[in-house]
Amino acid sequence: MKSKRSRLDRYLAKELVQPKKVIRQILLQGRVKLDGEVCKDMDKLIDEFSHIKFDEQVLQSLQPVYIMLHKPVGVVSATKDLQHKTVLDLIDHPQKNELHIVGRLDLNTSGLLLLTNDSRWSNKLMQPENKIPKRYRVQLANPIHPDYIESFAKGFYFEYEQITTLPAQLEIIAEREAIVSIQEGKYHQVKRMFGRFRNPVVALHRLSVGGLSLDNSLEAGESRMLMPNEVFMALEEPKWSED
Repeated sequence: MKSKRSRLDRYLAKELVQPKKVIRQILLQGRVKLDGEVCKDMDKLIDEFSHIKFDEQVLQSLQPVYIMLHKPVGVVSATKDLQHKTVLDLIDHPQKNELHIVGRLDLNTSGLLLLTNDSRWSNKLMQPENKIPKRYRVQLANPIHPDYIESFAKGFYFEYEQITTLPAQLEIIAEREAIVSIQEGKYHQVKRMFGRFRNPVVALHRLSVGGLSLDNSLEAGESRMLMPNEVFMALEEPKWSED
C-alpha cells in the first residue's frame, strides 16, 4: 500500500477548490498551520497524518492506528470474505474499515497479526530488503531430524518463484515441534520448507514480528492497540526470551 504523500499547495488547492495563485497568498498570509505551526512553504510535503488547519477550520486530523490481533485458526486475513469470518470482524475500532493487514496469515495459521492505516510503517515491515524476522512455533506430523537445521540455514530453491529463500533459523524444541525464524514471507513458506522433508505442518503459530511479540494476555480473537514503543519494536532486531 502506497503512502499518501503530497505537496501542501496541491492538497490545499484541491481541498479549498482554489487556484495555486490564491493558495500561495493564503500561505504567505500565515493562515495555514501544519502540525500546530504556521507553514508558508508551498513545497512542504505532507501525508495522511499531517494535522492541517486553515484559519479556524481543521482540514485534516487523521491519527495513525496500530493494532495487535491474536488471530485464531479459521479466520481469514482479509477485509471481506463471503465464506469465512475475517480479522476485521474481530476488531472493535471506529477506524477499522480504514485499516490494512501487515503480513497475512493463512486460514489455518494462528498468532500475531498487525493491522494499521500507516502505509509507510507497514511497507518498512514487509519490504524484503529490511529483513524483518517473523518467528513461528511449528508442530510437525513426523519427528524433526537435526539435519533440517543446516538446510534451513542455506535456504531453499522455490521453482515456482525461481528464487532461493533467505537463510532461516530452525530451533528444535521437541521431537515434533520447532521454532522457525524467517526474514521474508513467500506463499506458505514455512509449510513448503518442511515439505521438502515430506514432513507436514500440523499447526503453525506466529509468535513475533521483529522485536514485537504477541501479548500472552490476548486470547485467540482478542486485539489491542499498540503502545508507542511497540510500534518501533516491530522494526527492531528482536531480543527473544524463552517461551
